[in-house]
Amino acid sequence: MQGDKERQEISVMGRLLRLEALVFLMGVASLIYGLYAGSLWNMAVGLAVLAAAALLAWKCRQR
Repeated sequence: MQGDKERQEISVMGRLLRLEALVFLMGVASLIYGLYAGSLWNMAVGLAVLAAAALLAWKCRQR
């Protein structure tokens, strides 16, 4: 039973890391699109998403 519990925890952590990477990539995409299109709103959203992803990564790594 202990092996199943460990495998389940690893699976959850793997999903979280993939989600974190996806959020980071979406932030980068929004920032690049904002720079290309000259849209201040997209640049601000991209920076906010990148800051949130960095904060999420920092908090998850502390645990």
